Amino acid sequence: MGGRVTAVSRDEGHHFTKPLRDRIRLLTGLGVEGDAHLGVTVQHRSRVAQDPTQPNLRQVHLIHGELHDALRAAGYEVQPGELGENVTTRDVDLLALPTGARLRLGAEAVVEVTGLRNPCLQIDRFEKGVLKEVVGRDDAGNVVRKAGVMGIVLADGEIRPGDPIAVELPQEPHRPLRPV
Repeated sequence: MGGRVTAVSRDEGHHFTKPLRDRIRLLTGLGVEGDAHLGVTVQHRSRVAQDPTQPNLRQVHLIHGELHDALRAAGYEVQPGELGENVTTRDVDLLALPTGARLRLGAEAVVEVTGLRNPCLQIDRFEKGVLKEVVGRDDAGNVVRKAGVMGIVLADGEIRPGDPIAVELPQEPHRPLRPV
């Protein structure tokens, strides 16, 4: 399995949308250099309020560009970085990966997938109705989250649009992704 990076984003402040950059640098055990969510412990405001000592399993947010395509087809104007992701990908089925899958981004950076992004109402402040597009239910009534995956940085590295993505699956049995 493999794909490519199509966009990279970061924001020093706690804003929903992250500006596009020509490159970002991932730092082992911390996240995206210069991003508000950088840190060993949780940086998302709601999680800090609950328990600021929790480990940061959300150092890097990745969204598949195919989600942007689907949202545009449904009538929403959405571009890379606008849903808060750090890395936009193409040709990697992020949502089908098991917990612990490793993504080699570019020549050096490695991100371990920790779980699914669990989007909140803030996503509807971006554009009304997007939340129902990225969180739904399957035929059995199970919640389906489509807003990308979260991960932790295992190896430093700079990544840029156009960089390849190599997927390394963990040993079986695979554990399905859960919200983090």
